[in-house]
Amino acid sequence: MKSLKKLSLVTLFAALMVFMAACGGGASKDNTSGTDKKDDTTPKTEEKQEISGSLTVSGSSAMQPLVAAAAEEFMNENPKADIQVTAGGSGTGLSQVSEGSVQIGNSDVFAEEKIPDKASELVDHKVAVVGMTAAVNPKVGIKDIKKADLIKVFTGKITNWKELGGKDQKIVLVNRPDSSGTRAIFNKFALDGATPAEGITEDSSNTVKKIINETDGAIGYLAFSYFTDDSVTPLAIDGVEPTEENVQSGKFPVWAYQHSYTKGEADGLAKAFLEYLMSDEIQTTLLKEQGYLPVTKMKVERDAKGNQKDL
Repeated sequence: MKSLKKLSLVTLFAALMVFMAACGGGASKDNTSGTDKKDDTTPKTEEKQEISGSLTVSGSSAMQPLVAAAAEEFMNENPKADIQVTAGGSGTGLSQVSEGSVQIGNSDVFAEEKIPDKASELVDHKVAVVGMTAAVNPKVGIKDIKKADLIKVFTGKITNWKELGGKDQKIVLVNRPDSSGTRAIFNKFALDGATPAEGITEDSSNTVKKIINETDGAIGYLAFSYFTDDSVTPLAIDGVEPTEENVQSGKFPVWAYQHSYTKGEADGLAKAFLEYLMSDEIQTTLLKEQGYLPVTKMKVERDAKGNQKDL
């Protein structure tokens, strides 16, 4: 009888072990199945979207070398993108972007200064800082000028360089058209708002440089980015040299932001190109190679009214 009872307990225990093993195996199978299902639903990494399309940029003559060079590099990296960069002056760029005939309008000045009634429609992208100064024919014989004398030169009150210690040569003024942002900056910060006398009027900075070089006694004004050789002489003002460091510290007075305006928020190719202009690749290399100053290095800032303060 005892043997029979013992046998029954052994049989029952064995049956229980089989049942537990079966349950465990089923759970294991379910877990494996669950893992497989999770793996199947793991999202895949999206491929980088290809940049393509056409973009037209117009405006500031001073900005053209930088933007054109950046556009060329951008198109090398994005062969399906086509970017056309033209000059014509800041006023032209602002008018065209406001009208919608171009996607980006480059300007040396704030839109509020040129088209105050339409400035609210535009979005300002400050992509660089430009310094500029008066430039003279190398034969003139001066390298520094007092600001008060510079104003007298451009307003026609001083007409010969010998009055300033230079050669006995008649002063020939090379001005920009009214639409020029370079003219607006120079008049505001170098001439304290004085209206220049009549002279040769030329829009393109490259042509201005050529005229100054080829004309005895000539004086005009150019962005730092055009002082790449000895064909013209940049002038210090009140003993302050026209250098990057002096602009960044606020010691040299003639500088401005370089603006790339869009009508409303930028999108598509325009947005991609503006982001490229603000990238380290451009700000720390190409921008400086072209003679422009990074916005991030400025120790002062200005508003649309020309008020300057330390950062």
